[in-house]
Amino acid sequence: MKSLRLELIYAGDHNLSCYYAAKVVEAVVPLFPHQVEWEKVYILHKDGARRFYELSISLYGEDKVKKLHMYAPIPSIFVNGKMVFDRIPSVEELAQVIEEFIYRGGNGR
Repeated sequence: MKSLRLELIYAGDHNLSCYYAAKVVEAVVPLFPHQVEWEKVYILHKDGARRFYELSISLYGEDKVKKLHMYAPIPSIFVNGKMVFDRIPSVEELAQVIEEFIYRGGNGR
Protein backbone atom coordinates (compact mmCIF):
# COMPACT_ATOMS: atom_id res chain seq x y z
CA MET A 1 0.00 0.00 0.00
CA LYS A 2 1.42 3.37 -1.03
CA SER A 3 0.77 6.84 0.28
CA LEU A 4 0.29 9.73 -2.07
CA ARG A 5 0.40 13.48 -2.33
CA LEU A 6 -2.70 15.25 -3.58
CA GLU A 7 -2.53 18.89 -4.64
CA LEU A 8 -5.51 21.08 -5.42
CA ILE A 9 -4.79 24.09 -7.62
CA TYR A 10 -6.64 26.78 -5.71
CA ALA A 11 -7.42 30.46 -6.30
CA GLY A 12 -9.27 30.98 -3.01
CA ASP A 13 -12.63 30.56 -1.35
CA HIS A 14 -14.01 33.43 -3.46
CA ASN A 15 -13.76 31.14 -6.49
CA LEU A 16 -16.74 28.81 -6.18
CA SER A 17 -15.23 26.11 -8.38
CA CYS A 18 -12.16 26.01 -6.12
CA TYR A 19 -14.32 26.07 -3.01
CA TYR A 20 -16.42 23.11 -4.17
CA ALA A 21 -13.38 21.17 -5.37
CA ALA A 22 -11.89 21.58 -1.88
CA LYS A 23 -15.11 20.29 -0.33
CA VAL A 24 -14.86 17.13 -2.46
CA VAL A 25 -11.24 16.61 -1.41
CA GLU A 26 -12.12 17.21 2.24
CA ALA A 27 -14.87 14.58 1.98
CA VAL A 28 -12.62 11.96 0.36
CA VAL A 29 -9.29 12.27 2.20
CA PRO A 30 -10.66 10.94 5.54
CA LEU A 31 -11.59 7.72 3.73
CA PHE A 32 -7.84 7.05 3.38
CA PRO A 33 -6.37 7.77 6.81
CA HIS A 34 -2.57 8.07 6.89
CA GLN A 35 -2.39 7.38 3.15
CA VAL A 36 -3.10 10.76 1.57
CA GLU A 37 -1.29 14.03 2.21
CA TRP A 38 -3.03 16.94 0.59
CA GLU A 39 -2.68 20.66 0.26
CA LYS A 40 -4.25 23.59 -1.49
CA VAL A 41 -1.81 25.17 -3.90
CA TYR A 42 -2.83 28.81 -3.46
CA ILE A 43 -1.84 30.36 -6.76
CA LEU A 44 -2.04 33.87 -5.30
CA HIS A 45 0.69 33.22 -2.71
CA LYS A 46 4.39 33.10 -3.53
CA ASP A 47 5.03 29.42 -2.74
CA GLY A 48 1.75 28.35 -4.31
CA ALA A 49 2.45 30.36 -7.45
CA ARG A 50 5.84 28.68 -7.75
CA ARG A 51 4.30 25.21 -7.39
CA PHE A 52 1.51 26.14 -9.84
CA TYR A 53 4.19 27.14 -12.35
CA GLU A 54 6.09 23.86 -11.81
CA LEU A 55 2.95 21.77 -12.29
CA SER A 56 2.01 23.76 -15.39
CA ILE A 57 5.45 23.07 -16.88
CA SER A 58 5.04 19.38 -16.10
CA LEU A 59 1.80 19.43 -18.09
CA TYR A 60 2.68 21.55 -21.09
CA GLY A 61 6.43 22.10 -21.14
CA GLU A 62 8.39 25.23 -20.35
CA ASP A 63 8.07 26.80 -23.81
CA LYS A 64 4.28 26.60 -23.86
CA VAL A 65 4.00 28.00 -20.35
CA LYS A 66 6.42 30.86 -21.00
CA LYS A 67 5.47 31.72 -24.58
CA LEU A 68 1.81 30.73 -24.82
CA HIS A 69 0.82 31.17 -21.16
CA MET A 70 -0.62 27.67 -20.96
CA TYR A 71 -1.21 26.97 -17.27
CA ALA A 72 -2.80 24.16 -15.29
CA PRO A 73 -6.58 24.55 -15.03
CA ILE A 74 -8.03 26.22 -11.95
CA PRO A 75 -9.21 24.22 -10.12
CA SER A 76 -7.45 21.00 -10.96
CA ILE A 77 -6.27 18.06 -8.90
CA PHE A 78 -2.83 16.51 -9.09
CA VAL A 79 -1.79 13.22 -7.51
CA ASN A 80 1.93 12.62 -7.13
CA GLY A 81 2.56 15.46 -9.58
CA LYS A 82 0.22 14.15 -12.28
CA MET A 83 -3.00 15.94 -13.17
CA VAL A 84 -5.92 13.58 -12.61
CA PHE A 85 -8.82 16.06 -12.84
CA ASP A 86 -9.17 19.33 -14.71
CA ARG A 87 -12.64 19.85 -13.26
CA ILE A 88 -14.50 19.21 -10.02
CA PRO A 89 -14.83 15.44 -9.63
CA SER A 90 -17.54 13.69 -7.71
CA VAL A 91 -16.60 12.17 -4.36
CA GLU A 92 -16.83 8.73 -5.96
CA GLU A 93 -14.57 9.65 -8.90
CA LEU A 94 -11.88 11.08 -6.66
CA ALA A 95 -12.03 8.11 -4.29
CA GLN A 96 -11.68 5.73 -7.23
CA VAL A 97 -8.58 7.53 -8.54
CA ILE A 98 -6.99 7.57 -5.08
CA GLU A 99 -7.68 3.85 -4.67
CA GLU A 100 -6.06 3.21 -8.04
CA PHE A 101 -2.92 5.04 -6.95
CA ILE A 102 -2.72 3.54 -3.46
CA TYR A 103 -3.80 -0.05 -3.95
CA ARG A 104 -2.92 -0.79 -7.54
CA GLY A 105 0.05 1.49 -8.15
CA GLY A 106 -1.99 3.24 -10.79
CA ASN A 107 -1.25 6.25 -12.83
CA GLY A 108 -4.69 7.82 -12.49
CA ARG A 109 -6.66 8.90 -15.49
